[in-house]
Amino acid sequence: MAITLIGLKSWAALQTSSMAMLGSLADSGLDLIASLVVLLGVRIAAQPADDDHRFGHGKAEALASLVQVILITLSALFIGFRSIQRMISGAETAQAELGITVSLVAMALTVALITYQRHVVRRTGSLAIGTDRLHYASDLLLNGSVIAALVLDQYLAITGADAVFGLLIAGWLAFGAWSASTHSLDQLMDKEWPADLRARFLAATREYPELAGLHDFRTRTSGNVYFAQFHVWVPGDWTVQHAHDRLDRVEEALQARFPGTEILIHLDPEGQTDRETLLPPKSRSARHDQPALLPGRRLR
Repeated sequence: MAITLIGLKSWAALQTSSMAMLGSLADSGLDLIASLVVLLGVRIAAQPADDDHRFGHGKAEALASLVQVILITLSALFIGFRSIQRMISGAETAQAELGITVSLVAMALTVALITYQRHVVRRTGSLAIGTDRLHYASDLLLNGSVIAALVLDQYLAITGADAVFGLLIAGWLAFGAWSASTHSLDQLMDKEWPADLRARFLAATREYPELAGLHDFRTRTSGNVYFAQFHVWVPGDWTVQHAHDRLDRVEEALQARFPGTEILIHLDPEGQTDRETLLPPKSRSARHDQPALLPGRRLR
């Protein structure tokens, strides 16, 4: 798709001398590079855990997304610089009909692509493809801006409209890069799950009496794999085998309810207090209905 659009826009940019079209061409060129980076990142992330990467390779997707962010930012800077040059020189565009036609074709092809990408992201939860889809989705606005710039510049004789739209496109790309970078950095920095997902998971744990003493709950995400770990108080007279068998069944049940989640449970003797506590160490019957404390609170 990117190669096709590069060919069409290269021809249109040469014929029209439009800054907006040149910006759209530069964006498509970066789309090609970004898609190759995404392909590499997704392939690496799909590899199973090995001796050197015991938690898997999921963060390769976040790295691929960051590479896309860098490329998008460079594209925005280039387009903004060229647009300012066009404003100063006052050069005009030509053959608006050609540029409009190419932009309409590009929009139709882009709609088909992002529709398929949305389907893939819904099935896989891929961060890299999600970032790629965000970039291609911005192309719809970008190509619409090219059409508006050519119409205003040639048909309505509004001087400088093409350069102004070039700056607007550059700003839009920079905003998209900033938005995409936050998701990538969140994964690389092991940010906690979103509040709604944490709440749903904790609500599910309250359905199992064995998890009444849940505390030190921590989460992170790597690619499309979720990690949750927490401590659980168990009666001191339970044997290790008994505690392991009961909590192993609970772990399997939670993993079935939250697919793609790896759960690590650590057993603590009943009443032991750690750094972070979500449920206070009261009697097991009372503990189950006790509201969660905020992270970072210590029991006294």
